[in-house]
Amino acid sequence: MLITRSGEKRGLSQYGWLKSYHSFSFAGYYDPRNMGVSVLRVINDDTVAPGAGFPTHGHRDMEIISYVIEGSIRHKDSDGHEAVLSAGQFQVMTAGTGISHSEYNDSNVAPLHFLQIWILPNARNLEPRYEKKSIEDTQGMTLVASGQAHSNALFINQDVNLHLIRLSAGTSQTITLDPERIAYFHIVKGDASLESQRLLGGDAGIIIEQQQTTLHGEQDVEAILFDLPRA
Repeated sequence: MLITRSGEKRGLSQYGWLKSYHSFSFAGYYDPRNMGVSVLRVINDDTVAPGAGFPTHGHRDMEIISYVIEGSIRHKDSDGHEAVLSAGQFQVMTAGTGISHSEYNDSNVAPLHFLQIWILPNARNLEPRYEKKSIEDTQGMTLVASGQAHSNALFINQDVNLHLIRLSAGTSQTITLDPERIAYFHIVKGDASLESQRLLGGDAGIIIEQQQTTLHGEQDVEAILFDLPRA
């Protein structure tokens, strides 16, 4: 079964320096029917003006993943990690017992476009940690983060697998699913079809109780697949 949600129905916050679309209830956007899916709580699609960003602020008991779509992001946290990530790079931060960080557009000329993703951890008061990963510009499906130890994937403290899917126009990716779990597709950019349903950038598709599906690139498309437990 497929359930789709238009990106046009997302919440929107605008602060001059920031334009942020919220897939789930966040900040001033609140919908009690749309609080997240399984342990997935936040997908914010953020565009940050040159030189601007999020000043130092705190988090705890959350797995926080950032994915840079365009531009570059400058990260700094209270555990001493400093990094500049460019397009195609992911970072994961376990907030755990508490961590403060800042995220700024590293360019004074070009805007920054990135996704901020929050996942509930499988335990409270975990030790804070930080990792980053570059994804090669290849076609198909790539495992980016997982609750299982993989040498080529970021680790997250939750029973979740996060895949990045890139397809050129006219190509398809057939995906094996666990019918006892939830498959959540977020279209990052482009034009795709899932179960014959057209999905554009910002749109989402949720599949349950199926063993297989196919994502087809109507045009070049980039998507994130969250393999989630039934919460």
